[in-house]
Amino acid sequence: MNDQLPTGPEAVPAPPPAKHGWLNFAIDFGPLLVFFLTYKFTSGGSGAFAATTGAIKATVAFMVAIVAAMAVSKWKLGRISPMLWMSSILVLGFGALTIWFHDERFIVMKPTIIYAAFAALLLGGWLMKKPMLKYLLQSALEGVTEKGWLLLSRNWGFFFAALGVANHVMYEMIQAKQMSFDTWLTIKVWGVTALSFLFTLTQVPVMLKNGLAVPDEADGKA
Repeated sequence: MNDQLPTGPEAVPAPPPAKHGWLNFAIDFGPLLVFFLTYKFTSGGSGAFAATTGAIKATVAFMVAIVAAMAVSKWKLGRISPMLWMSSILVLGFGALTIWFHDERFIVMKPTIIYAAFAALLLGGWLMKKPMLKYLLQSALEGVTEKGWLLLSRNWGFFFAALGVANHVMYEMIQAKQMSFDTWLTIKVWGVTALSFLFTLTQVPVMLKNGLAVPDEADGKA
């Protein structure tokens, strides 16, 4: 069965698998949506780091939601992907810090660390001629050659690196009170999700040129 990429503010979409597409999408983005909606309906402050109560409540909801996503993934897909495991551990760890210190800066910092970790893993593997994306996705893209996986690992590695830099810049802007937590959260939920989807589309030609299995017309009619 196919697996999905991680969820949460660190969430990073991959080309949708042939089966369970809607379920993978729900597992990927469900917890992030729970976080966003909980914060929007419970926060009452404004400005940088002012709505701490809403952020704490949203963090608790996010932690519960990502555990639920892992359970659903195991139940419906038969396994939990390495990327979902990695993201969940960091979500729970940084979520606990956010709650303990009552400081949502840990929530803003977490995506930078996750993006940096994925970038280092993918680009390090690419330099050593090891397609780490293939192992993280557990061969979710049928037919893609080793060369194709290496190219995808490289491309996604650079994309994660760019996201990490962008998130760190936003963190520094929040620290300098040039951006609010609300603005960061909106960009994270909608902007990064849209950007990741568009980037995924740019990788389709790479996959097609490197063996991605495409259902023939007969299969499509079936």
